[in-house]
Amino acid sequence: MRILVVFLMASLACAQQTKGRIAEGFDSIQVARLKADLTFLSSDALEGRRSLERGSEVAIQWIASEFAKAGLKPLVGASYLQPVPLIEFTADRALTTLVVRYGDTSQTYRAPDATANFANEVAVSGQVVFGGYGISAPELGYDDYAGIDVTGKVVLIFGHEPQENDEQSIFNGRGNTRYANATYKALNAQRHGAIGILSMTDPNNHTGGAGRGGRGGAQAQAQGQLAQTRPRIPSEALADGGPEIPTFTISAQIADGLFAAGGKKAGDVQTAIDAGPRPMSFEVPHTRVELRPVLSERRRANSYNVAGLLEGSDPALRAETVIFSGHFDHDGTGPLGILHGADDNGSGTAGVVELARAFALNRVKPKRSLVFIVFAAEERGLLGAYYYVSHPLRPLATTRAEINFDMIGRNEAADPRVQTEISPDTSNELGLIGTHYSPDYRAVVERANEMVGLKLNYKWDRDASNQVLFRSDQYPFLQRDVPAVWWFTGFHPDYHQVTDTVEKINFEKMAKILKLAYASGFEFADSPNVPKLVGKAMSRP
Repeated sequence: MRILVVFLMASLACAQQTKGRIAEGFDSIQVARLKADLTFLSSDALEGRRSLERGSEVAIQWIASEFAKAGLKPLVGASYLQPVPLIEFTADRALTTLVVRYGDTSQTYRAPDATANFANEVAVSGQVVFGGYGISAPELGYDDYAGIDVTGKVVLIFGHEPQENDEQSIFNGRGNTRYANATYKALNAQRHGAIGILSMTDPNNHTGGAGRGGRGGAQAQAQGQLAQTRPRIPSEALADGGPEIPTFTISAQIADGLFAAGGKKAGDVQTAIDAGPRPMSFEVPHTRVELRPVLSERRRANSYNVAGLLEGSDPALRAETVIFSGHFDHDGTGPLGILHGADDNGSGTAGVVELARAFALNRVKPKRSLVFIVFAAEERGLLGAYYYVSHPLRPLATTRAEINFDMIGRNEAADPRVQTEISPDTSNELGLIGTHYSPDYRAVVERANEMVGLKLNYKWDRDASNQVLFRSDQYPFLQRDVPAVWWFTGFHPDYHQVTDTVEKINFEKMAKILKLAYASGFEFADSPNVPKLVGKAMSRP
């Protein structure tokens, strides 16, 4: 008993010492300032902050101004703005074609059997190779590309991951790993030398039902109904730093023909892969395809990531980095009016800015340096974050942790587009997404939470049907082996609707989340120990 008392007293003393070192910044986080900032960011004047439009440009300049006022150092020469070169485009579904040649015979396919969403008009022709799920996961002992050569060829791949209905799967049970994402698979195919991708539904689990990475019929119907209230927005892609080879999504009819040319059935092959799991890749004999994406519209323009630096206090450790991030863009104006994006992601933008002020105010600076960055074009496919990890302003090898804010201002509530269990009271709840990749990260946050008292929720790490792991800017960092976690208060019926407005924000809860991030980030940046990533053998695209 005496030992327990001594331990508790020592822990309390340590906590009090930590609180004393961070008190100035920690206590400076203000509800009133958060409300003022978020009222501006989600106002009609910013027109929904759609990427490459006037409202997002206003947001960019406002964030840079606030970083300057806080005293952060610019990271792009004398500027806080990192240009993100984008291509805005619209695919021409009628003219986009896929030609399949079996020996001397050929068949031409168009939408809806063969569709592409690629920013460049190219003509790609090559032999077909089946590449399993398109995954290289050396830390799991699994590689669909082992034993095959796809250089100069078109790779045919399943969606999702092996063993997705198996609780004991090495691929995170019924949850997602970082390998199920289509962008990862495109970059991985590109890294292996492929010139194009044919993507098909994995036949045994996703023929319309729910499963890991898929949506059930009721959920899909709700998505379609609510999508009608949103604007039709041209696609965007990175001009540099994203996938450089086209992906065509193909129908079951086309896929069955390709497997038949190899003397196989897709369902049998998937069953064999999942039984191991083990790769079952093969060349499709005497079969070539030609991929020809066509565009009806295309333009190039720059958006900007906004980044500022607070240098660490330790000469030896200040070269290392901890990142606080969010994204400023939203969906602009639609048929029903302005999509204000107060929660998504005005809340995260205001949060990053408020933390920059708080850390700058605190006289005790952590040993490692802090980067505060608000990304461009998240709603168009995490483009600002993907560009950053391809063109980092500080080395990723010494980036120790990322805290990413996206929708931190609301209480989770039932949304017909999202299938998940919700706590009876979410007014003090914060979701953390991705901590299963770094138990060290989770431990730091839980320790810091003793000062704050939020209810921490990890349910999204066990969920795959909503594909949440891939849906915000922490994901490109996780692809590059940086311990990166999305801080998230959950979905609600106003998500991506004109009703996502500032008066619905729970500012008291938002302030508590930022105080927890402040205490956690300070420890990430000051502790002798840094979070480790589980399975850090990832094959980087």
